[in-house]
Amino acid sequence: MKLIKSVILSTAILGAFGSVPLAQAQTSEQYIPILSYRVGPYAAGGSGFYGGAIDYFNLINAKGGLNGVKISWEECETEYNPSRGVECYERLKKNNGGASLVEPLSTGIAYGILDRVAEDKIPMTTLGYGRSDAANGKVFPYIFPLITSYWNQAAAMTKYLGDKSGGMEKLKGKKIVHLYHDSAFGKEPLPVLEAQAKQYGFELIKIPVAHPGNEQQSQWLQIRQANPDYVILWGWGVMNAVALKTAQRNGFSRDKILGVWWAGSEEDTVPAGDAAKGYTTMTFNTPGNYAVLDEIRTKVYAAGKGNLSDKSRVGSVYHMRGVTAAMLWTEAILKAQEKFGKGKLMTSEQIRWGFENLDVNEARQKTLGAMGMFPPVKTSCEDHEGSGAVKVQQWNGDKWIAVTPNWIVGDKALTRALLEESSAKYAAEKKITPGCLK
Repeated sequence: MKLIKSVILSTAILGAFGSVPLAQAQTSEQYIPILSYRVGPYAAGGSGFYGGAIDYFNLINAKGGLNGVKISWEECETEYNPSRGVECYERLKKNNGGASLVEPLSTGIAYGILDRVAEDKIPMTTLGYGRSDAANGKVFPYIFPLITSYWNQAAAMTKYLGDKSGGMEKLKGKKIVHLYHDSAFGKEPLPVLEAQAKQYGFELIKIPVAHPGNEQQSQWLQIRQANPDYVILWGWGVMNAVALKTAQRNGFSRDKILGVWWAGSEEDTVPAGDAAKGYTTMTFNTPGNYAVLDEIRTKVYAAGKGNLSDKSRVGSVYHMRGVTAAMLWTEAILKAQEKFGKGKLMTSEQIRWGFENLDVNEARQKTLGAMGMFPPVKTSCEDHEGSGAVKVQQWNGDKWIAVTPNWIVGDKALTRALLEESSAKYAAEKKITPGCLK
């Protein structure tokens, strides 16, 4: 419970703290704007994720930077609001010599600046969320849905549920509810779920939940009446704990609920108490401790430079996800330095090339102190995602544990076909001639 209570304190105190390096930032540093959200119903996710990213920046700087190049950053509070997110992007993008990259951690904000980043030639990562067809770098050269997308997650979900049922063919005749946050985020997996419902013969029941998700009694009454075999909980923020508690009150077994990875953090389960025990979700991080997290504790928090007021949050799901993101960002910068000049400041276009040529394999993960923390990532012009692999984790009442020892990959042939079709439509609409940038 200490972890959850600390979110409010961390959010209130560290919105300002995170911007301290800004005042010191020089154009000789690699500048990364932070479109964060540390207040509101999604504060737990935003503070944990961006706290993890900034902790990794501080670790890199404490170790001398990226071949001597230090990282600077500046925060702007978006409150997870698309219009505010666009305002923050426009406000920060030209500061301190120009943005190296951007990561809004919001599907709505990502859609809002999608065309802008292409015009500005600033790479945008959408780590495990956002527009899935943006993995096609021939159409979206500046967008990188790194590690895995909602479409590949949805395909992995049905594979996991199929395996639980005895094979994909055993899903025929079953009922699967998609209980989703009524936003672009919640609707993103529908093309895959609808295609697989048709392919495998299961009934897909779509039930939206209005933002922010504090009231779900009518939805769970509908679920109880439908009596589905499984519920996919595609939630975010306060919606998740409310869903688990409401499911319990309505007598729906948590064993039948499978959450999206944004419904799989300590901040989702601890407030739900016993209603969460045994609950499973997808994840693109393997729960556990890693050398890089110990380094953050000993070299960042011990030096009084930690970004979160409660260091017990170090290594939590959202924090680890932020560390993972920052690790991939800095790896892209280092990759760019290999080509354009070791120890030099990289332009956003050079960093875009770095993102498109990432190869964070197991050997590199081991060097970074993150072996197995996330799947190996290898990108190309055709594949800005770089993996598509996921795991399933379960809450045991105290912590998350991985229940699938190996990384899971769903029907990538299906997701690639959908990706090609959707990105081609976008290219035609925007009059884009698909092709790889140099």
